[in-house]
Amino acid sequence: MTYCVGIKLNAGLVFLSDSRTNAGVDHISTFRKTIVYEQPGDRTMVLLSAGNLSISQSVREILQIEELEERGREGPPITIWNARSMFDAARVLGSAVRHVYDRDGEALKAAGVDFNVSFILGGQVKGEGMRLFLVYSAGNFIEATPETPYFQIGEAKYGKPVLDRVLTPDTPLDEAAKCALVSMDSTMKSNLSVGLPLDLVVYEANRLQTDKVICIDADNPYFRMIRDGWGRKLREVFDSLEDPVWNDDHTAHPLKMPAGRHGALRKISTRDEKLI
Repeated sequence: MTYCVGIKLNAGLVFLSDSRTNAGVDHISTFRKTIVYEQPGDRTMVLLSAGNLSISQSVREILQIEELEERGREGPPITIWNARSMFDAARVLGSAVRHVYDRDGEALKAAGVDFNVSFILGGQVKGEGMRLFLVYSAGNFIEATPETPYFQIGEAKYGKPVLDRVLTPDTPLDEAAKCALVSMDSTMKSNLSVGLPLDLVVYEANRLQTDKVICIDADNPYFRMIRDGWGRKLREVFDSLEDPVWNDDHTAHPLKMPAGRHGALRKISTRDEKLI
């Protein structure tokens, strides 16, 4: 399994992925799921992948040479290297996904393997703003908005709450990178199929290049601080919350209160009673 997150902010973009791949407890391997395509001064794109490893690797290989023919368009076919917008780059990625499906889909189906793959593609092409897309296994895609400033693929549920509570379009890049790492730590804590090393990419708006590309392993002091500090602070916050009061003792936050529009759960004491 895997966990990847891409975040779009006013200040830039943040990408984070783990690198664990497993096909059962006896087949655990490390494969990178992040790739950066960059022509400094012209375009920077980051691709994250999740799902079937053989499919995602095939798509990544084809993406570098995929050409999207467009009826009525003059000039050469669209590629990720000449795309005039991130939207067109996402279309090329979708075409690469469909290319692999057309080539391998039937054989995979005959072998009982689902065509399961998803991608996050984000970046900036000179002449337009930053954009972030989630690309599905059918090759279609959606774009991040101010209301939904991030995408997750893979084991998304464990790391989602902190993203929802922290991220807004105005969140600073460093704070968003910290949030992504907390999200990853929460996922790793609850799911053994997600693991180190991690790949972190931070892109500052309008730079059209990035030097913030970091590999994080078990010896990374900042990530160790995140893991230890987040767990300790969570425990401190939990301990600071008042326990529920079940008797008539005074409390500023009573639990045993009428629910207003709903009655309390009814107990059944004989086999002849009905649920309703």
